[in-house]
Amino acid sequence: MTRIRRGYIARRRRTKMRLFASNFRGALSRLTRTIIQQKIRALFSAHQDRGSQKRNFRRLWITRINAVIREWGLSHSYSRLIHDLYKGRLLLNRKILAQIAILNRDCLYTISNEIIKEVGYKKSVGII
Repeated sequence: MTRIRRGYIARRRRTKMRLFASNFRGALSRLTRTIIQQKIRALFSAHQDRGSQKRNFRRLWITRINAVIREWGLSHSYSRLIHDLYKGRLLLNRKILAQIAILNRDCLYTISNEIIKEVGYKKSVGII
């Protein structure tokens, strides 16, 4: 019986996986079965960490905004400012507010004062 030569498709698939795992250490970059397991694990972790990265950045932005607000005495707290922004229908997301807080604090101060005037809070009430 003559020998049947196999095609190149399986080899091409394994080569592609090896390229994915080329920066892994030891057997994780050499053995096909181990490469497959590590690839699944790496992709799962990447998927999971995209969500946690979003959470971490949101926490960072909130912390920055809150720090500037309390330092300047614009409002009592971050939550009060966000509430006033929603009441005044000024839709700025937290990322933009954090950028403004870091780069141009006077602008955040102006925004906060305008919102407070518009919403109707007064100094005599003690809410500012």
